[in-house]
Amino acid sequence: MVAKRRVEIGAGKAALADWRAGSADRTTVAAAVRYTLEEVSARAPGNSVEVRVPPFGVAQCVQGPRHTRGTPPNVIECDAATWLEMATGQLTWADAIAAGRVAASGLRADLAGLLPL
Repeated sequence: MVAKRRVEIGAGKAALADWRAGSADRTTVAAAVRYTLEEVSARAPGNSVEVRVPPFGVAQCVQGPRHTRGTPPNVIECDAATWLEMATGQLTWADAIAAGRVAASGLRADLAGLLPL
């Protein structure tokens, strides 16, 4: 079951477009991050990978063993700029990992096949 969206799709797409056009205000970045996290969860529903983009949001995605307590075994964490660059195709997963811009742990913590959105 896909979680209910908290960011309306039109508002999320508008925030992402504004971010791509150069807007870096916190409200725009927050909406763009939350929208893209919801989008990756919708495209790869599941609970085996947790994607964290502090302080804006977190999402669980990718089918596999369900995590129920403590720190999940598959965690991806990065800053908002890195996440949005990967989500929009401005930065590849491989390049982000190589540059140390993404922390990924666990066997399933690889979003190369899901990004860009």
